[in-house]
Amino acid sequence: MIQRIQTVFLFLIAVAMGIALSNPIWEKAGLKSPEMAHLTALQYTHQEGITTYADTIWYLALLIALVGLVSLYAIFQYRNRLTQTALCAVNALMLTAIMGIILYRTLYLGKAYGNPADQGTFLFGFYAIIAALVFNALANRFIRRDEKLVRGSDRIR
Repeated sequence: MIQRIQTVFLFLIAVAMGIALSNPIWEKAGLKSPEMAHLTALQYTHQEGITTYADTIWYLALLIALVGLVSLYAIFQYRNRLTQTALCAVNALMLTAIMGIILYRTLYLGKAYGNPADQGTFLFGFYAIIAALVFNALANRFIRRDEKLVRGSDRIR
């Protein structure tokens, strides 16, 4: 049934991934006032003096889009709860990879820019990814609960 609570959580994962794609994830101020470093889903930019350097990180945007698409696909797999559980597991792996990429970019590579003691500021896109992790865990929990309920009712018949 598509009107189950896990459908709401799977949809919220897709919304959170859309937010993560469209909003900045992290920023850090440089040593001088106009210098800033920014991380979005598509690129990492930092400014040194009047020169701006940009590194494209297309693989992060691809992973974020894949998580959103897989969660939308999982919504319509409501007849096969085992497939939904497997898709949630795949989403959990991809979300873990996304968090690893972001933390590597911000905490390791971002340390070289500006003040090394300053970690920078995580923005709305980062918190959307954390929300997607929570929604994925909740969706998986409710899918497993439905599967347990169906198996228990089959035993009674």
